[in-house]
Amino acid sequence: MGSENGDKWRKTAVVVIDMQKDFILPGAPMLVRDGEAIVPNVIKTVEVARNRGIPIIWVVREHDPLGRDVELFRRHLYGDGKPKPTSKGGVGAELVDGLVIQEGDYKLVKTRFSAFFNTNLHSYLQGIGVTNLVIIGVQTPNCIRQTVFDAVALDYQRVTVIIDATAAATPDIHIANIVDMKNVGVATPTLEEWCQS
Repeated sequence: MGSENGDKWRKTAVVVIDMQKDFILPGAPMLVRDGEAIVPNVIKTVEVARNRGIPIIWVVREHDPLGRDVELFRRHLYGDGKPKPTSKGGVGAELVDGLVIQEGDYKLVKTRFSAFFNTNLHSYLQGIGVTNLVIIGVQTPNCIRQTVFDAVALDYQRVTVIIDATAAATPDIHIANIVDMKNVGVATPTLEEWCQS
């Protein structure tokens, strides 16, 4: 990597949100219907980021198996005989095949939609000098959108959502939320456009 390329991306981090089996695999308890289709683009984004020297932050949900740290509206999923989505230590909490946390990456556990809510994400990013975020993963109206709007509120200089490396339950929901984020200054390139930038 040339110094020019390294300098260009020096203050950027890629944030990968909720690319876990319980959200992505067919039949999963928290399935995001269009999530599986973006897995190749998420893998490619991570590869490009690594080549550019961009830090990767893996944001995952991991819940207490009894559901004690889950939002009230989801607690019913953690009773006896229930699926207990993304329980800490469970298979459903694992990243989907093809996504691997490598040495030097950062794993952040959250229990709410926003990756910033009750986590150390903001202080971590400040500590490594990041002012620009590239956000990918699922799902657009919930965890992506909440994280993006918090990043905007926290004055990150550039927030980017790669539109074909993020997904929602339907294309219409996805696009409506992309438009809302674009309206607050968020960049919304395709993966190909981002790779060429």
